[in-house]
Amino acid sequence: MKFGQAVKMAVKSILAKKGRSFLTMLGIIIGIASVMTIVATVSGYNEKMMEAFEAQGTNKITVSLQLNTGENGFEKIYDYCQGLGEDVVGVTPNAQAWDATVKYGARTSDTMDWQNRPRVYFGSDQYAKVNSFTVARGRDISKIDVDDYHQVCVLGARAAKTFFDYADPLNQNITIDGVPFTVVGVYAEKDAESSYSVDSVIALPYTAARFLPNVSMDMSEFAVKVKDSQTIAPVMQRLQAYIDSLTQNNTYGDGYAYSDQQWMDESSGVLGMISVVLGGIAGISLLVGGIGIMNIMLVTVTERTREIGIRRAIGAERSSIVTQFLVEAGMICGIGGVFGIIIGYGGTHVAGKLLFDGMSLYPSPAITLGAFAFSVGLGIIFGMYPAIKASGLQPVVALRSE
Repeated sequence: MKFGQAVKMAVKSILAKKGRSFLTMLGIIIGIASVMTIVATVSGYNEKMMEAFEAQGTNKITVSLQLNTGENGFEKIYDYCQGLGEDVVGVTPNAQAWDATVKYGARTSDTMDWQNRPRVYFGSDQYAKVNSFTVARGRDISKIDVDDYHQVCVLGARAAKTFFDYADPLNQNITIDGVPFTVVGVYAEKDAESSYSVDSVIALPYTAARFLPNVSMDMSEFAVKVKDSQTIAPVMQRLQAYIDSLTQNNTYGDGYAYSDQQWMDESSGVLGMISVVLGGIAGISLLVGGIGIMNIMLVTVTERTREIGIRRAIGAERSSIVTQFLVEAGMICGIGGVFGIIIGYGGTHVAGKLLFDGMSLYPSPAITLGAFAFSVGLGIIFGMYPAIKASGLQPVVALRSE
């Protein structure tokens, strides 16, 4: 039997019993749709997480240092990193004024929702480098601003729009807890679509914290940005050794260094485990669907025993009988796979809109092709036993069946 003839016979058999064929496909449809939705959703979450890390700045090392000697821990780390040359791009405190009230004219942060409420950070002259900001207008915080306690600030793109709309904020004064700060620059927008955007930042020289006595601020954590991912490990080791020399086994304080890459790797690992577990759960429906295929093909063999006997009696080879039933099983699963893929596309699109701030999320072409190939392969695997059983029928016995 030619392959084309086997396909025509499979189509005829499927169309002859549409309801039964659809119910047989249902397990495959649900399984393929579930697996595609889970894989694409986990992939979308991972992508959003990576975007968040990148928006905050990649290749960063976080340093925590608390000294019991009364010395300025940041200045120690800052000076040490300057001696590391081009391996280090920048160093800045990782400190935020959590309770600060920002005002400009009649606009105050106290009445703003969490999406538009600005976040006040204290940084060094290298704050923008560490956090991957670029200055769109005006200038950045300078070393002179830090050393001379200048009351200046640089606004993120969303913070500038929140307080000034389309007016020019340069050289205007905003107040933070009643203390005036002059806007000297505006950072370029880099996270426009996110609800909790990094563009809502207001950066001050960290030495300006002395003017805000009511602001709670922790100056024990710092961010160090290195030139590339290969530099993270050696710089982190050198920083940890330097921290240990300052604290001397916790005698004079405490400190450690770790990288954002570690968090990214751990998060990716956790997401991978979650996707495997969820994929395994969804895969159960595929197993059930495969068993359903085997069951219905066994029923088909029973129904068509006499037909098989006639074909064997006139000289049909066992391989042609096997081909006929495998093509039918593969086609049923393939059609179910197509429906599952369509539903999977819809499911991932809805998941993207609901879970990821309206993100348009779709399975990749590789996932789509893999899902289709897997569904067809599943039909062939579970159709193998019924096909072999059909081909093994003796013509005389098959012809006697009713």
